[in-house]
Amino acid sequence: MSTEEWSAEPQIHVLENQPGVAEPSNGLAEMGDSPLETCLASTEPDQPLLAQPVQAVERVASVDVIRGFALLGILAMNIASFSWPGVVYEIPIMAEGAGPLDTILWGFNHLIFDTKMMTLFSMLFGAGLVLMSDRAESRGISLRRLYYRRIFWLLVIGIIHAALIWEGDVLVIYALCGFLLYPFRSLKPKTLIIIGILFNLMMVAMLLGFRFGGIPYMRSTAEQVDAQVKDQEKPGWWNQSVHDAWKEMSKQELPKRENFLKEISRYRGPYLELVKERASSLIWMPIGLVMIYWWMVGGRMLIGMGLMKLGAFSATLSASTYQKMIIWGYGIGLPYMLFDVIHQATNGFFLGRRLWYMLDGWPLITLLGSLPVVVGHIGLIMRMVQTGTFPWLTRRLAAVGRMALTNYLATSLFCTTLFYGYGFDLFATIHRPLLWGIVLAIWTTQLLLSPLWLEHFRFGPAEWLWRSLTYGKLQPMRIARGH
Repeated sequence: MSTEEWSAEPQIHVLENQPGVAEPSNGLAEMGDSPLETCLASTEPDQPLLAQPVQAVERVASVDVIRGFALLGILAMNIASFSWPGVVYEIPIMAEGAGPLDTILWGFNHLIFDTKMMTLFSMLFGAGLVLMSDRAESRGISLRRLYYRRIFWLLVIGIIHAALIWEGDVLVIYALCGFLLYPFRSLKPKTLIIIGILFNLMMVAMLLGFRFGGIPYMRSTAEQVDAQVKDQEKPGWWNQSVHDAWKEMSKQELPKRENFLKEISRYRGPYLELVKERASSLIWMPIGLVMIYWWMVGGRMLIGMGLMKLGAFSATLSASTYQKMIIWGYGIGLPYMLFDVIHQATNGFFLGRRLWYMLDGWPLITLLGSLPVVVGHIGLIMRMVQTGTFPWLTRRLAAVGRMALTNYLATSLFCTTLFYGYGFDLFATIHRPLLWGIVLAIWTTQLLLSPLWLEHFRFGPAEWLWRSLTYGKLQPMRIARGH
């Protein structure tokens, strides 16, 4: 594709040679983990149009930058889950020996990263489908088979990652939601955003319905069963199950110390035992994920599709629009999230009544408050791209974004090896201050190595595998020199 042909395709919104934007390399390029950017290669008039990987000159560099930011933020979220039992992620004081700095760092993470990075990645997933769809339609080609093949192989990679490496995998969630996403691709931007917001509000309706409908039902059923037992009557199977569930919910106790220690022992135990437990959980996971996560993750994918159609991720909106996104996004979202940080910390993270903290709807602050904060993140990063601020950083973020899948999987391999018993056995021994030192070291490594790799190769190893599986043939890996 010549420079003239490139500049004649304004819908691609490539920011070539702009300060702070990664310059395109020769050959094929990879959008990374979730956005699925693929285009249809230009062909001569007498040749059939074929679905092929996106050319480097057709990439939306600003999308790579923001994906790189999201990828780094994912590690800031996950590091506590890699290194401690799951409860420590939400309740930092559960880690033995935790001090005030642990709570402060938890609060910072809760403000900037927690749920925001999953939201941003979900939006970028939807944005990628818009890119694919627009380019396919401009060439008169159906994208359906290619899209579903790509989603299928993402699901396979996610299952392998969840079973063999780390059960905190998000690829399975993205893939399962992605299977439902395709029919929405042709809707108008505002329609997509409205539907996405309504999907997110479904979580509010579900929680309120359970809080004010389900809980009274469980309470009355439990009282009925107690009365039957007192009268030496045998309750029905369903009522007995509801009774038992209610009694378990009503214990109002601290997380059991023995369960906490048992989880530590499990992660410091043999590798094969972990694999067995992960594999068993994958059997029921798809049903639960689709029922729960579609409303949140799928809804945010739809919002991302709408924002991409409006040009938000391509750094083509006006400076004043991005400034308004920063002001309103952070102005609304950060105080909202700060309230939750203070609310939890000053109430001892509601230990002993954590379940009721959740059932009373307080986690909805994080769920809903993350949206405006992410809008602020998008506005800030797009302005960085537009103005060329910190060009050394945006170029490296773009490289990390192009290798998002590789970096994501490599981080899981490194962290599980570092913390789990079959590796360096550091699980439940390192607190948040030093964990943040590990995060910064990994970030630095990814920002340094990703650009170096892409000087010689078209995409990362995981991206190469994913594309080769999608297209049914090995993709060229090395960058051809001398062209």
